[in-house]
Amino acid sequence: MKTLVIYKSKYGSTKQYAQWIAEELGCEAVDAKSVKPSDLEKYDNIVYGGGLYAETINGVSLITKNIDKLSDKRIAVYTTGLTPTDCRDYYDKLIIERNFKFGVPQNVKVFNFVGKMIVSELSVVHRTAINMLKKMMSAKENPTDMERLLVELCDKDGDFTERAAISDLVAYIREGND
Repeated sequence: MKTLVIYKSKYGSTKQYAQWIAEELGCEAVDAKSVKPSDLEKYDNIVYGGGLYAETINGVSLITKNIDKLSDKRIAVYTTGLTPTDCRDYYDKLIIERNFKFGVPQNVKVFNFVGKMIVSELSVVHRTAINMLKKMMSAKENPTDMERLLVELCDKDGDFTERAAISDLVAYIREGND
């Protein structure tokens, strides 16, 4: 069965995961900007990865806008970001609602991986947004647990990617090939 790994990466962690996944599955990893919706028709399995920016999966519209045409495909969508993957309310509610307006179709499974944030590599826009978020959340009188976590994440700096994190996604795609 033919598999394609597609990624849209700003700072490199989404691309890194795409390369690891492609190596494990023995297929190609390609940048989303080189993929047209019609290209997806020739694959049985599609893996799409994008970073999270304000709960939006970068570029996932390639999949969501074409979901009807992809109903016979096994699809894995993965996100990268700094929010710990055990924050299930965040991922299972906010991320799904924001990116899959009508819910996640049966043939799609969503995975979440921790990425990286090297502050010195961030664009001015992203550095400014992080500083504004930290300032807003820090000023709250009674912040929620998630708001406190966001303040903490604003100070993270480093590469938190882990190759082992892809195992469930790889297993999901391979299940479809049995």
